[in-house]
Amino acid sequence: MTHTAPHRTRTRRLASLGLALPLLALAACGSGDAEEPAAGASGTPAEEEASAPTEAATYTPRIAVTYDGGIQVLDAGSLEVVDDFALEGFNRLNAVGDGRHLLVSTTGGFQLLDGGAWAEPHGDHSHYYTADPELTDVVFEATKPGHVVRHDGRTALFDDGTGHVTVFDAVDVADPERETREHTTAEAHHGVAVELSDGSLVVSEGTEEARTGIRVLDADGEEIAASDECPGVHGEAMAADEAVLIGCEDGVLIYSGGTITKVDSPDDYGRIGNQAGSEESTVVLGDYKSDPDAELERPTRVSLTDTATGKLTLVDLPSSYTFRSLARGEDGEALVLGTDGQIHVIDPKSGELEKSIPVIDEWTEPMEWQEPRPAIFTLDGSAYVTDPANQAIHAVDIESGEVWNTAELDVAPNEISGISGNVEAGSAEHGGSDEHEGHDHSEEGHEHSEDEHDHSEEEAASH
Repeated sequence: MTHTAPHRTRTRRLASLGLALPLLALAACGSGDAEEPAAGASGTPAEEEASAPTEAATYTPRIAVTYDGGIQVLDAGSLEVVDDFALEGFNRLNAVGDGRHLLVSTTGGFQLLDGGAWAEPHGDHSHYYTADPELTDVVFEATKPGHVVRHDGRTALFDDGTGHVTVFDAVDVADPERETREHTTAEAHHGVAVELSDGSLVVSEGTEEARTGIRVLDADGEEIAASDECPGVHGEAMAADEAVLIGCEDGVLIYSGGTITKVDSPDDYGRIGNQAGSEESTVVLGDYKSDPDAELERPTRVSLTDTATGKLTLVDLPSSYTFRSLARGEDGEALVLGTDGQIHVIDPKSGELEKSIPVIDEWTEPMEWQEPRPAIFTLDGSAYVTDPANQAIHAVDIESGEVWNTAELDVAPNEISGISGNVEAGSAEHGGSDEHEGHDHSEEGHEHSEDEHDHSEEEAASH
């Protein structure tokens, strides 16, 4: 469904309304729609009744944060805690790409977290629902759960302990009968994989001792391109026109249109290991480290790589940052959360630092990568910034620079991710209705990237 009001005003308005507004089902759609259980929901009949879905006026984004001993799910508007799940160990959050679920990298594999908000297309409109979040018993087994990459309605999981790749339709993540694509690399390593719209699979190659490059396989598993010119392969990001960027210790690899291109860093050692892409932009934001001997390098430059031209530009910042500091705005803005407590907004095309938005106090990167540090996550026109030192979270309007909400937590947040509560981009091509009209939230790179699933040098070594 197309929203005419800007996302940022919609989220803030719903914060004051309490977000989940019960509605009567539209008469034209029949009363049965609201009574149907959530797709893929698990549990006993009593549990399902206790968390029966409530129809809402519009989609309901939610935020998830990890802490030492569990995960909290927050309302993205009010920042109130919706639910809290105890889960021992160091856990990581990964967006699935269906607008509803997250995968938690935890002991034994990738465990499915139902965020409790989703959309169901119905003709020329969608119905929106909320329910109690649930840490389900659905687990994708993995000895060392690593990167999760979603693109164009497909989700790829990489098991660092075995080199096994599992790919499936994001909308089928909770379905035990889902169809999967399987691939195993020649040797186990801390790797990454992403499937493209034509069925080709970009997958890293290497060993536990050295990661060296990538291979591209067609839909039948036959190799169509390969490169071993990427020492220390780490991370990926998607850009406009379905270009894939892979980080190296001396630059990046770009795969686009059937061709792999190596782009060298300006330094002999110029590591780009964490990236944030946006399908609104051909330019990928990356970190940049140039001291191979540093115990913990605190970089003050970021990289911008144009996947269309192969040009790599370095941008100086007024502070250092960490691997959880990179994000993209919904219009492709490059965002870096600095140790000076500000979000630095960079024009990805010009490389110009457009503005810096004060959000939190100055902070220092901890020596251990697992230790909590401020992190940034973007959703629905806002940047969400964690503040572990003060056990807080802040919501920032990227366009105006206003910190429009702050909430105190009873835990020190570590990782952060979220769900849109809407139909995600790409669903129509992979198992969804052709009437899906979602918004593209792939700027975490993931962007994941997200984070998509970013790691520092210390983290990569630990795997």
